[in-house]
Amino acid sequence: QVQLVESGGGLVQAGGSLRLSCAASGRSFSTYEMGWFRQAPGKEREFVGVISRSGSGPVYPDSVKGRFTISRDNAKNMVYLQMNSLKPEDTGVYYCAADSVYRRHLTPDEYQYWGQGTQVTVSS
Repeated sequence: QVQLVESGGGLVQAGGSLRLSCAASGRSFSTYEMGWFRQAPGKEREFVGVISRSGSGPVYPDSVKGRFTISRDNAKNMVYLQMNSLKPEDTGVYYCAADSVYRRHLTPDEYQYWGQGTQVTVSS
C-alpha cells in the first residue's frame, strides 16, 4: 500500500508556472506507475499524464502536451508535475495517483491509490 500527499498548488496568472509535488510513503515506490489527474468543478476527473516505474516515456494528453512535464525521483519517493504556460482552463484540483498493475493508466479507474489533491487556480 502507498499513501500520497500532493503539494505546491496555488493561484497563478495565465502564462505562469507551478510545480506540483507528490510525496509517497510506503514500500516499493518504484513498483508503481504514477499518474496525475485534475478535476474542475462540475466536471469529470481528467487525465493529465502518467510516468512509468523507471521514469521513462511519460504520456500526456494533447491538452497539456508541450506545457506539462512529469518526473519522478524513486530514491526520494517523489513525483512532480511541472506546469508551464498555464491557462485558465487548467484550473482545478490536481491529484496524483499510483497503481502497481500493468495496464494503460489513462483513466481514473485504473489507479489503486489517490492523494487528497491540491488546488490550482489560474487567473486570466
